[in-house]
Amino acid sequence: MATPQKSGSILIVDDHHDILVAAKLFLKRYFAHIEITTNPEKIPSILAQHSFDVLLLDMNFTKDISSGKEGFDWLQRVKNMEATLPVVMMTAYGDIQLAIKAMKMGATDFVLKPWENEAFLKTLKDAIQKQKSEPIFSSTNNYQQKFPEIIGESEPMMAIFNIIEKIAATDANVLVLGENGTGKELIAKAIHKHSNRANAPFVSVDLGSISATLFESELFGHKKGAFTDAHEDRIGRFELAQGGTLFLDEIGNLSPHLQSKLLTALQSRKIVRVGSTKETPIDIRLICATNMALSDMISKKEFRQDLLYRINTIEIDLPPLRKRKDDILLLANYYLKQYSKKYQKKLEGFHKSACSELKNYSWPGNIRELQHAIERAVIMSNTTLLYTDDFHLKKQNIASETTDDSWDATTLHDIEKQHIKKVMTTHEGNISSAAEQLGITRASLYRRLKKYDL
Repeated sequence: MATPQKSGSILIVDDHHDILVAAKLFLKRYFAHIEITTNPEKIPSILAQHSFDVLLLDMNFTKDISSGKEGFDWLQRVKNMEATLPVVMMTAYGDIQLAIKAMKMGATDFVLKPWENEAFLKTLKDAIQKQKSEPIFSSTNNYQQKFPEIIGESEPMMAIFNIIEKIAATDANVLVLGENGTGKELIAKAIHKHSNRANAPFVSVDLGSISATLFESELFGHKKGAFTDAHEDRIGRFELAQGGTLFLDEIGNLSPHLQSKLLTALQSRKIVRVGSTKETPIDIRLICATNMALSDMISKKEFRQDLLYRINTIEIDLPPLRKRKDDILLLANYYLKQYSKKYQKKLEGFHKSACSELKNYSWPGNIRELQHAIERAVIMSNTTLLYTDDFHLKKQNIASETTDDSWDATTLHDIEKQHIKKVMTTHEGNISSAAEQLGITRASLYRRLKKYDL
């Protein structure tokens, strides 16, 4: 009989050592790497150190014999840590309701102990194959697979993905609109990556950071001696992007005079280096971006209408994060994983109240603000979960979130004090229960009780 080809890696977690040994003896013929542990508390550290194709997770550990509660808890925590990792649950109890609940909570499949070897192996291999054939982050479409550089599965982002897919292979000029921090350059890079110019350069220029005196030199290049400090010939951004894509960010910052020079180059498809009379043909795909309302600027004669026509053959209006709430936790988990690894922190996810806080916050700084908030929270955290008070988000009308008509506080200080007092009364002074409802740690609650003399 031919020896099976080994591939893939698997983590097996079961509190019975004999089960682990039996599973490993059988599966080592098929998997290149197998890790086992009887202690589910080790899951976060193991996942932080190694990448796995599938997790085989027992549903019942010694603390809880047959309800599956511990297995469900660990399934949720794993999904917070590794959203795309396939999880196959194991149980010795043939309760179909547990299987249904596990599947609803994100398990890929379910096996009963004792298992039949061929069916057992097929379940694991099918789970791995299913994950590979499905979009990243469990999206209901295939866009996330095609554009993994952009994280999102909300309805507004599905529309954006649809536009990118249709226009990427063309040479149409694109204008990306959106607030600061929404990821306009990511959109530009995705268009380039999926275009026929993908193997040529992608050159990004922040027009907001280029002074008017250096504009022509930066974009068109210059000849040696063209001006003071021009000690040698220099190629401009248009020529650097030859055959590829030129991304002009913050185009709304250009003065009308510089807009005219840019329009001339785009119309003629030629540039002239400063200090030269020789025209150089250019072959680029142009993508521009701005957070400014160009139509309003046109009415005020601050932006040329003919230039707008030239740059916005296709217009993409990127939504702010507050209008794509379904993507907030997706992004938060992505950055949590990224920064946990960077700062070597063993963080398992977000407390449920923190999830609610993140989703309901307006994020005026958009994705960039969320990214910085997660990074700061990871750095400062000394627990396994991130809590509400780890983020220090700007307060947003806390008083409106309560149905208690007795609020008479006029400052955030008074509002917080009254809310903590109310929660402590509700839980009859139980610190743990009150902290749980408030979404903060016991230590944080103690500090606030001391601060407000409660």
